[in-house]
Amino acid sequence: MRYRASNGLFYWLGCTESKTTYIYTAPAASGPWTKKATLNTCYYDAGMLIDDDDTMYVAYGAGTISVAQLSKDGLSQVSARAVYTSPSDIGYIEGSRMYKINGAHYIFVTKPANGQYVLRSTSGPFGPYTIKKLLLDIPTPISGAGVPHQGGMVQTQNGAWYYMAFIDNYPGGRTPVLAPITWGSDGFPSITTVNGGWGASYDYPVTPRLLQNHTGTDSFPGTYLSPQWEWNHNPDTRKFSVNNGLTLSAVTVTDDLYAARNTLTHRILGPTSSATIVLTYSNMKDGDRAGLALFRDVSAWIGIRNTGGAFTVSMWSGLTMTSTWSTANTGAETASAKVSGGKIWLRIYADIHPGVGRQGSFYYSTDGNQFTKLGSLTMNQAWQFFMGYRYAIFNHATKALGGSVFVSSFTVDSPGHTT
Repeated sequence: MRYRASNGLFYWLGCTESKTTYIYTAPAASGPWTKKATLNTCYYDAGMLIDDDDTMYVAYGAGTISVAQLSKDGLSQVSARAVYTSPSDIGYIEGSRMYKINGAHYIFVTKPANGQYVLRSTSGPFGPYTIKKLLLDIPTPISGAGVPHQGGMVQTQNGAWYYMAFIDNYPGGRTPVLAPITWGSDGFPSITTVNGGWGASYDYPVTPRLLQNHTGTDSFPGTYLSPQWEWNHNPDTRKFSVNNGLTLSAVTVTDDLYAARNTLTHRILGPTSSATIVLTYSNMKDGDRAGLALFRDVSAWIGIRNTGGAFTVSMWSGLTMTSTWSTANTGAETASAKVSGGKIWLRIYADIHPGVGRQGSFYYSTDGNQFTKLGSLTMNQAWQFFMGYRYAIFNHATKALGGSVFVSSFTVDSPGHTT
């Protein structure tokens, strides 16, 4: 995504399914976004540059990095050329980020998941490019997590440069990190390290401004979901509503949570935190399941099951997916208890420290004060599902549609709390 000053528009482009690139524009970063073009080519893992003369370029590719020049309106391709093929002593590269700094063109590329290299050209956007290592296998700022990589450059208002990357911090996902940049006499950037590694802390480049508190309670006010929420599938917008609470109607008849639409997810606050929902379940139909999950390729949930009009709070474990996103196992109930009254508090405590442990603990309460543990999950930290675990609110049918649940609030506590 880049802002183009000449016409006051933000441009976003991305490739899906390794075959089609879509281009959107908007008058503001917050939207509204409009699809403007569909290209039958893949700008894989791309970075965009709007050059000094307002020409738009895209750097992209894997192994071999290419640069495409876009048309004057930025909505079609004029030309494309391979500009660099990685040698065997560097290996596979991807994740292009393209810049024009002090008259030279730069393409940042990553060697996943432990290195970052910089391509530099003083002969224009199509090269030739020379390459230099920015970092490789340096100590990480979080014990047990990965090496910072696959990032981009940012510049503050006073002209200082920083490199923002991420570290693979499973099972929690990818954690952003930031370090100062200095420039050498050869025109290449260098990371400011601490004792030979990425520093655990640096001075803030600008005064921090918290956009939204990460902890606290979302009571779903207004008529829209706040932006920290994410659906597991494209939602059926007819089957949920927001109005001082969230109503989720069953969309899918399935015994597979991964296949159920309208599962609403929220990133876990690390390194430890808990999430609590208040669920009214009196409108559930026979066979319906609703509750709160730790959601990834190895999942578990705690929730309500309606079986012939009898309600139980259930712990369900063993849900797994293959590396191709197909369901391998729909899981089974491991513990349950009878409940009544139509309202329940469900809580998951998640420890997403990388390495040993990685425990998720599942609790319920019928009064909001006294919580009972019903089960646990050891979270998977394999890289293939790199988005990391999320808290997930779900409601789906196993027999017939027609049921619904009401979630009056979702609360994320401060790290370290267990109940």
